[in-house]
Amino acid sequence: MESNNLWLVNVPVATLWTSYDSAREIDQDAISGSVDMASWLEKLTYETRLQLCDANLVQSQVLFGQEVLIIDEADGWAQVVVPDQPSGKDERGYPGWIPKAQLIQQSDWYIKHGPVVVVTSKHALLFSEKDEQLMQLSYQTMLPAIEHIGDRIRVKTPTGIGILRTEDVVLYPSENKLPKRNGAAIVAAGEQFLGLSYLWGGMSSYGYDCSGFSYNMCRANGYIIPRDAHEQAADGINIDLSEIQPGDLLFFAYEEGKGSIHHVGIYYGDGKLLHSPNTGKNIEIISLEGTIYEKELCAARRYWNNTEE
Repeated sequence: MESNNLWLVNVPVATLWTSYDSAREIDQDAISGSVDMASWLEKLTYETRLQLCDANLVQSQVLFGQEVLIIDEADGWAQVVVPDQPSGKDERGYPGWIPKAQLIQQSDWYIKHGPVVVVTSKHALLFSEKDEQLMQLSYQTMLPAIEHIGDRIRVKTPTGIGILRTEDVVLYPSENKLPKRNGAAIVAAGEQFLGLSYLWGGMSSYGYDCSGFSYNMCRANGYIIPRDAHEQAADGINIDLSEIQPGDLLFFAYEEGKGSIHHVGIYYGDGKLLHSPNTGKNIEIISLEGTIYEKELCAARRYWNNTEE
């Protein structure tokens, strides 16, 4: 990657839009230089949430401190690819558009090699060194760690130094040293989001779509998988439907399992599915028996290891 085109997300959650003119008037809180996710989502009605999908407005989301590669610019927006989100749409990463005001260049970002913290709470407050609240970060935000002092950890952010509470994060030697956990751990990660509203394109603890949910629960346990459901179904280890175990990903297709894949969830065990269903619904655990999902179940994939590190 060309370093002069490598930029960092400088807001808690940057939405990856389909085009630089996809955002609507109601989306201002999501596209400003100081994103307010809670305010944006509170203003969205069922219809305007549904439009994010039906009108193909949104592709994905990217978290504070994540790297993007700028490949073009237009009207104050940057066309980017997201290396952390594998996609068949672009071999460099998931493509889309982000307001340029939500990105910043950082020449010495050392997250790949030095110690890092990962946010393990649903949300974590980032403080300044003067103990001022700077922003609320999402689950799975990862930042370089500088120093552990008592119940606080000093971290490097895209604009300087920040402070996180140790109760909200876990410290690792480097991004490459994140432990690869088992299927039960993937289920446990997902359980904490029961009741969270579905969000098309969602990749943060403010809301997940179906494949964003499976992607992030796998990522939380050491596995980077493709971003979209149909590509998740084509990767990983193929598991016979008679041998599924908790933490396996289950895929669902139109035409009673014979058509194109349209949904993914996490097998919970005991014939149950843990998933983020669709617009207007919340993350839930349901029994597959007797549901449309039972008829549409077409494949299972395993991304986890049998032993926890």
